[in-house]
Amino acid sequence: MALKACKVCNYLSDAKKCPMCGNEEMSLRWKGEIIVVDPEKSETAKKLNITKAGKYALSVD
Repeated sequence: MALKACKVCNYLSDAKKCPMCGNEEMSLRWKGEIIVVDPEKSETAKKLNITKAGKYALSVD
């Protein structure tokens, strides 16, 4: 199954509803991805406002 990106938090998942924030608006149109292991130590995660570990899209349409 194809990964979908949450239109609110950009979390990538194959679920119909975002498991990270609960949003039901998921998109198949996204670009790039980042995997965050330790958001507290990651400067990139801080710049992208990511506070939880996981796989995220960089851009969601």
